[in-house]
Amino acid sequence: MAAAARWRTAWSAALLPLGACILIGLLLLALATLGARAAQDPPALAAAAVDPAVWSAIGITFAAAGMAVALLALFGTPLAYLMARTRSRSLPLVEALVDLPLVLPHTIAGLLVYLLFMRNGPLGAPFGAIGLSFEDAFPGIVAAMLFVGIPYYVDAARDGFAKVPVELEEVARTLGAGRGAAFARVALPLAARECLSGAVTAWGRAVGEFAAVIMIAYFPLVISTLIYTRFTQYGLSETVAIAVVLLAVCGTVLVLLRRAAARLWRPDAQM
Repeated sequence: MAAAARWRTAWSAALLPLGACILIGLLLLALATLGARAAQDPPALAAAAVDPAVWSAIGITFAAAGMAVALLALFGTPLAYLMARTRSRSLPLVEALVDLPLVLPHTIAGLLVYLLFMRNGPLGAPFGAIGLSFEDAFPGIVAAMLFVGIPYYVDAARDGFAKVPVELEEVARTLGAGRGAAFARVALPLAARECLSGAVTAWGRAVGEFAAVIMIAYFPLVISTLIYTRFTQYGLSETVAIAVVLLAVCGTVLVLLRRAAARLWRPDAQM
């Protein structure tokens, strides 16, 4: 028995770093392959780095993703809080609805968004009456990114609120705070780390979205649509160059966001 226990301990100790090394190695190999391919055509890489269309697409993508996450925080935070505090029989149905974008093919997600926001759709028509169009327009990109980002933000925020003891809010209410004040002053600050983590994840997912976006708004071009267009028009070399530029920008932004989050919630963390 002792020998079997030692064998299981040794196997577990070897399995943990092995699994980590395999996944990290896969990511590094993919990046190295892309870098090696880009190095074969330095002029294409240099041209992509100064191409106004590339930077315009990156700017549109980041702006739309940021707006989508802002809307998710505005509407998704109350939903996540209610999900964490509710013990209703309908909760599994609500959770399934929230997670639906995770299991849908992204073309179907884009179709749902298009049906909602097309010119004569149930939401597109009233918005169109006040001059806001979604088809082949910036708001359509935001709507698609918002839809696919719902589970990433709401699930993370719900987990954060679930970790906050209900007793802390009850104490705040006994001291005179209403439910809204207890939420804003107690629950939200304590769940803010998970909310921020969910926002970063949802932003990253929105930046990478392609299928759902082109179903409603092929134009203006987001970066994923631009890469697809350049690939069909000019082939692999120019596409690889744009991908390298995008990876450099997105990687830098994600590192800064993660470090800022760590610094915010752990003041002793090293930047």
